[in-house]
Amino acid sequence: MSKYEHKTKKTKQSVSAFLNAIEDPQKRKDAKALHQLHREVTGKRAAMWGSSIVGYDQYTFTGKSGISGVWPMAGFSPRKTALTVYIMRGFAKQKALLKKLGPHKTGVCCLYIKRLDDIHLPTLKKLISWGYSEMKKNEK
Repeated sequence: MSKYEHKTKKTKQSVSAFLNAIEDPQKRKDAKALHQLHREVTGKRAAMWGSSIVGYDQYTFTGKSGISGVWPMAGFSPRKTALTVYIMRGFAKQKALLKKLGPHKTGVCCLYIKRLDDIHLPTLKKLISWGYSEMKKNEK
């Protein structure tokens, strides 16, 4: 057991207030659309994680470093440079869907999108749905 804690935790901050406070009108519109999409896929209410992540459902993890914590099973963050969508199972098995998606970048579990207008939304919904269902399969 590690003496360190995972820094980002669920808060009591209002998701609606967070989304409504996004200054850039396009990013605010995209974030609200992502919120609706995640609600449809997960059937769960959103919660704020830290100051800028909107998350749905949750799971407990222990990383290789020994740090453990709780994290959303699905979520997103309207970051300054891109919309970040969290697909916790990664993208190794989703190359075909990523080809259909449109312009994006990926990290280990992060999908970076500039604008929702630039991508194929049904494909994004499939990616989110796949990632969430994979997380649900692995619940303890």
